[in-house]
Amino acid sequence: MNDFIRACIAANEEIAKALEKGTDALLFEKTKVGAGGDVSSRLDLFAESVFVKHLGSFGRIESEESGQIGEGEAQIIIDPIDGSSNALSLFPYYGTSVARVNAEGILDAAVVCNLANGDIFIKLPGEKLQQGKLFQNEFNEPQDAPASEIGLFEKAYANPGLVAMMDASGLKFRAPGAIALSLAYAHTVRFVLFVGPFRIYDFAAGLALCEGLEVVVEQDYVIVSKDKNVVALLEDLIAKVKTIQEEEA
Repeated sequence: MNDFIRACIAANEEIAKALEKGTDALLFEKTKVGAGGDVSSRLDLFAESVFVKHLGSFGRIESEESGQIGEGEAQIIIDPIDGSSNALSLFPYYGTSVARVNAEGILDAAVVCNLANGDIFIKLPGEKLQQGKLFQNEFNEPQDAPASEIGLFEKAYANPGLVAMMDASGLKFRAPGAIALSLAYAHTVRFVLFVGPFRIYDFAAGLALCEGLEVVVEQDYVIVSKDKNVVALLEDLIAKVKTIQEEEA
């Protein structure tokens, strides 16, 4: 485990400790539109400040909230709070996302943390995905779930036609609302699906954790699964929905 990973863990533990004390009402306040296009909350900005403190010496930070912060040859892409709406609704599925791209343009570290339950995922080049818990020192490969029954469909609410087709095809899913976290759990669930425009902050770290799985990244959707047949089925359904939409246009 290198110094950058240790700094990522320390940042997540500081944020988690602050949230354990109870969410201050001020953190719920909205502030301004961030670099990613969403309105930042004070919680987002607090988490961002913690990451800047811990990671600023490792390169320039590209944050969903404030854009570029600092200088350096390496680029550190962060989503300070992945699933901000969940966090502000006290729904326990939210976390953080960090990816580091070195001076040669190679992603050399990815860390995604679920602040709600302490799960933290680490991926380094040439090494297998590791999962652990905040405030603990033990990391292992994620547990296998060969009989997983559900997938995770992010932005399902914006795709009612596809939802109906998936239901008719027997594809069970949940829509928890934090894409980096959902990608972190891709090794155990049946699939992860995202349909719609996406930003680098949402996917830089999460996709890095999906090494060894079937991954399809297109302009308007992302599919990750350990089952090629599931990927093929989802692509077929997406194509059918597009055809229907074009005919109705």
